[in-house]
Amino acid sequence: MTSIAIPKRYRPAAFAGVAAAVASGCLLAPSAHADAGDVPRKADHRALDTFARIADDVLSRRTQALVEDRAGRGGPDTGAGTTRMSGRLRTDEDAALRSLRARKSRLAQLGEAYTKADTRVDVDRATVIGSTATVQVTASSTLTYKKVREGGPRTTAFSTRQELKFAGTKDGGWRLTAITSRDQGPVAVNEPSVARTKTVDDDGNQYPDGTPASTKYPTTPMPSGKTAGAYNYSAMAQYAEKYWRSYNPAYRKFNGAGGDCTNFVSQALKAGGWKPVPGSAYDYRNWWYESAGQSTSWVGVNEWAWFTLSNRRAPNLASVYQLDVGDVLQVDFDKNGSKDHTMLVTYRDRQGMPYLTYHSTDTYRRSLASVLASYPDARYFAYRT
Repeated sequence: MTSIAIPKRYRPAAFAGVAAAVASGCLLAPSAHADAGDVPRKADHRALDTFARIADDVLSRRTQALVEDRAGRGGPDTGAGTTRMSGRLRTDEDAALRSLRARKSRLAQLGEAYTKADTRVDVDRATVIGSTATVQVTASSTLTYKKVREGGPRTTAFSTRQELKFAGTKDGGWRLTAITSRDQGPVAVNEPSVARTKTVDDDGNQYPDGTPASTKYPTTPMPSGKTAGAYNYSAMAQYAEKYWRSYNPAYRKFNGAGGDCTNFVSQALKAGGWKPVPGSAYDYRNWWYESAGQSTSWVGVNEWAWFTLSNRRAPNLASVYQLDVGDVLQVDFDKNGSKDHTMLVTYRDRQGMPYLTYHSTDTYRRSLASVLASYPDARYFAYRT
């Protein structure tokens, strides 16, 4: 295998091991900050109903803030609503809704709008200790695209995991005090917070860096540029769209060990015909997965880029709008020299807009415009597989 000329790179910590299994049920271990006399207990049905209702109200308002306004319509996106919450959180939520409405404006500039939003919240676990509660929920959302692109998909969908903190009130109710994302990937289109990026040290070695892609919005559709070859791009897309939310049990998950995004993309590429390259697990020029382990390039964002560029398996594209089905997009959210996230194109409409499917945060057919609107200042790397 021949390496290409490569500049100095940041090397992230190796992804080793499997995410620890988490016990199911509604009862969790006591908080480290709980008083010694407080004993965790299950939330009763009334409390669970309250937690679900509050979570649904707040998270639905976030999604609704992205929906195209209609004349004369008052909507739940006009403020933080009537949900009982702390003063600081209410201020934060009002700011979050303003941020999401600004994102809606950026989306419109990129030719995208939504006409309908639906969010469903399920309570995964609830712990009550004294007069406080910690509740973990999964919110499944669907946004309906406005018909502005010929051949575009009807909807995009995503699943987010949130942790909510509650404080008991004197009348026996609950007040929401905090909301924190439990996902490791980029924010969903209805989340206002910044990306959770990795800080890594330069080890003094050199690695394939790649060339960032232009994000300039084209005035005319770019041709696909795909030609018939050894890979089955439809199989890549079908695999990703089958397992975007229901993970393939044949593979390990890495949600708790740096994120599952690159592991997921590697699976899809293998399904489409990418052949393994055996060798040391820690040599980025190798790429493989076995029952007992995998190469770091199979699961690591940067290592995958180094593998594919050093092996000339997937060169960089000049523009993100050249991406087609089966191609890969990576993002360096804060431009610190270390890539943070990997996504696969699973759909491309007749006007040339790519749609991305990925893990961490689990997402189905999110438009490139949506990603760019959420992270307009990030650095993007596009790969032709």
